[in-house]
Amino acid sequence: MNLKERSEEIEIMDDLNIAGEVVDQTLRELDVINRNLGGNQVSLAVFKKLLKEKAPSSLVDLGCGGADILMDMAKIAKKIGQPVQFFGVDANQEIVDYANKNTAAWSNIHCEKLNIFSEAFAQKSFDIIHCCLFTHHFTSDELVILFKQWKRQAKTAIIINDLHRHWLAYYSIKWITSFFSSSYMVKNDAAVSVARGFKKRELLDILTRAGLSNYKIKWKWAFRWQLVVYI
Repeated sequence: MNLKERSEEIEIMDDLNIAGEVVDQTLRELDVINRNLGGNQVSLAVFKKLLKEKAPSSLVDLGCGGADILMDMAKIAKKIGQPVQFFGVDANQEIVDYANKNTAAWSNIHCEKLNIFSEAFAQKSFDIIHCCLFTHHFTSDELVILFKQWKRQAKTAIIINDLHRHWLAYYSIKWITSFFSSSYMVKNDAAVSVARGFKKRELLDILTRAGLSNYKIKWKWAFRWQLVVYI
């Protein structure tokens, strides 16, 4: 597998009409993978810091999946005593339905079907825009457009948590999912996601082209980029 440049291979999950048990199984498995490999902590650490320093009152998670990370964030906010309204956005209605069932016990979490390129989404604003394993689904040119838009929509910060494209990450997740996953979507998409991930220079180029300069980018285990853009 040539990992010198970002792959343009399409993931199964990119089919916005995919439905059925495979969606539920995939979302359950992704939650387990992100928790066990520490991926969620990349986002949660930044959120906890911003919560204490900036006291945000709203956060949107783009490509929210099962909204498990929103529930983790809601627990942190509740523990600190900071009221925050959480919103999840996904373009697949099946995923949104799953997320709303998953978060039924949380009155401050609301998920809806929205296309982030739509005017309906562009008119919304939030204190924090959060993306976990979301930005790699788009081309660099698309991300330049999105980053410019998110800068207008976010009042406090943009949190990006995504994959470092690396041969060890690629073959490791390919091996792990081949043995432990029951979802054909996870078995296919996990490695493809890494191939569509980023080298640091690529993220820096996107930020420069989008006119963003006030940011911090760090490498985190396991093969994640933690990018925080301050507004």
